[in-house]
Amino acid sequence: MLFSNSAIAQLNHHGRSNLVSIFAPDYREEPYWWMAAPPSGEDVTASVPGPVKADVAIVGGGITGLTAALFLARGGADVIVVDSGEIGGGAARMNAGFLGRTLKRSIGWLDKHVGSEYAVRVYRELDEALKGIESLVNSEQIECHRRTCGRLISANSEPHLRHLIKDMEEMKHRLGFDYEVVSKSDLHSELASDCYFGGVVVPDLGSIHPGLYHSGLLKRGKEAGVRFLERAAVLTIDSNGGRKSVRTERGEISATQVIVATNGYTPRNLKWFARRLVPFRGFITATEILPSELIDKVLPKRRTYLDTKMGIDFIRSAPDSERILFGGLTGRLNSTSTSLVPALYRRMTRIMPDLEGVKISRSWTGFCAGTFDFMPHMGIHDGIHYALGYNFAGVPLGTHFGRKLASRILGKGGGSSAFDIEKFPTLPLFNGTGLVAPLAMQYFNLHDRWITKGK
Repeated sequence: MLFSNSAIAQLNHHGRSNLVSIFAPDYREEPYWWMAAPPSGEDVTASVPGPVKADVAIVGGGITGLTAALFLARGGADVIVVDSGEIGGGAARMNAGFLGRTLKRSIGWLDKHVGSEYAVRVYRELDEALKGIESLVNSEQIECHRRTCGRLISANSEPHLRHLIKDMEEMKHRLGFDYEVVSKSDLHSELASDCYFGGVVVPDLGSIHPGLYHSGLLKRGKEAGVRFLERAAVLTIDSNGGRKSVRTERGEISATQVIVATNGYTPRNLKWFARRLVPFRGFITATEILPSELIDKVLPKRRTYLDTKMGIDFIRSAPDSERILFGGLTGRLNSTSTSLVPALYRRMTRIMPDLEGVKISRSWTGFCAGTFDFMPHMGIHDGIHYALGYNFAGVPLGTHFGRKLASRILGKGGGSSAFDIEKFPTLPLFNGTGLVAPLAMQYFNLHDRWITKGK
């Protein structure tokens, strides 16, 4: 999306005290990842004429949907993937490309509230999902810059640091996950910032180019015979004898099995699913091409970076050009990312003052989804399989859940999951609106202030 010079000038004027433009000459509101993997560049079936039959219909062409489709087709199933937009036009090619095993619920919280055995199962499965990405990328030979770069988690206060180290030590003791403490005085060896009170490095976490990863999954799915129906929003999913009828804006599909894998893009007409998801907008910017020496100064080890706030700021270098990506302000209701670029720029340069004066080349926004218990969920409801509510862990868990769902439908075993539990909570009168997101962020801010006070 291009913006007029006058609109950008107005944002510059209101966004900064000086009038030096923060927008690069080539600025676009468009995901950086689309430079290498634009959805419009994919050659997929534009339509499937007439009544369609399939063994499995998958609603949602993101990472979960494509992974499930690939393994189902390889297992002999006739599969069609349905998406309300372009295949690759959603969160799969808009996320930051972080690979981790992190949830909003720590292992200590799960231990206390759910039980020790379940807590360990959850984090072992998260580790399985993380390792599964590397295995799949290697086995499918997908060129997507997957890298084990390590992650720096920076503490926003001394109490945040104490909580962080406690969580890391518990995971190391119970699961063997390694970490290293970085003191405040040594933080510049990891990140050129004076905003934090130290942190920890988790050395075996990684990063990926999500656009190329999703594009690679799509290519393998096409080779396996998966069919695709784009720009076909699903209106209803009904039972019809022993089959399911998926009615879309472009026609009807009859399938033996159906998977809903729409996450933050779940339409409200799929009421049961939508009522259990809180859609959040995420916002990310990408700088212009920078001198490599500047990136090496600011991000000396080129890891992935985030902080300990519930509403995180996150940083990484681009894997295929000399740029820095910065994201934050999750949950705002702004419909465009351009309107938030000045605020994101101020955050970025406050954290990394050496970036003052660089320009922004890309910004974008897309939907992710949280849940009321802050946990991802997969399972089956009314005969419909689903994987939803990734709570910002969508790349590894989306891949993992896609394989799990395929195994279940094919009856091959290996489909059990700690995230398949009977209770998938909602709230009375909630209808799936994104208006809940700002309230959730207010809760997160209160939570962070509570921790900062040493609670």
